[in-house]
Amino acid sequence: MKNFFTIIGGMGTMATESYIHQLNLRTPANNDQEYLNYILVNHATVPDRTAYILDNSKPNPKIPLLEDFKQQASLKPDFFTLPCNTAHYFYDELQAAVDVPVLHMPRLAVEQIKQDYPNAKRVGIVATNGTLHDGVYDKEILDAGYELVKPTAEIQAKTMELIYDDIKEKDYVDGKLFYELVEDMVKDEKCDAVILGCTELSLAQEREPITDLPIIDSQSVLVDKTLELALKTQKNK
Repeated sequence: MKNFFTIIGGMGTMATESYIHQLNLRTPANNDQEYLNYILVNHATVPDRTAYILDNSKPNPKIPLLEDFKQQASLKPDFFTLPCNTAHYFYDELQAAVDVPVLHMPRLAVEQIKQDYPNAKRVGIVATNGTLHDGVYDKEILDAGYELVKPTAEIQAKTMELIYDDIKEKDYVDGKLFYELVEDMVKDEKCDAVILGCTELSLAQEREPITDLPIIDSQSVLVDKTLELALKTQKNK
């Protein structure tokens, strides 16, 4: 297969399925041949990213991820996507290991704020403990000139409950809990925009969409950028 991209997914699998579902839905296709060419690596057994970031004695997810990127790079995809925010902790090393561009989901999400909420000043992030700890969003938000707002302990407890106890463990989205944690960021923490910095939260947004609060869905932004690049590379060849 020529003119394709590679998705390094499986972190988690249902979140990756949501990414692919949205990608296929948004593809302007009228027949089988007009959909996109891509390879999905659903590497579900990659060790938990948050567990390692918080405790480096845990199994290191970077090792299998590097193997995946190097293996897939030999097939010469046009670009890579990595629909897991926490895995972007390893982004620099993963990109350095291959000559193929790797889309940076957190960076793309922050860039989207100017378009969707041009007057935003205070930008909040809701994500896993690992993503909050590694600061991958912190740098992007601060470099873009925004005031960074992180969740309180109470909001973070709700977020981790939704991500791990509900979605990862049970494939269940508690719409009320999801709305509450985003609403807390907007109303209590005075955020002008809230980034969903975990693909499980993007899955929640797909199943129980919040339409009346200022959200930047990182996975949705990645879907749009993936589609833009794939259409440009595949349809012009």
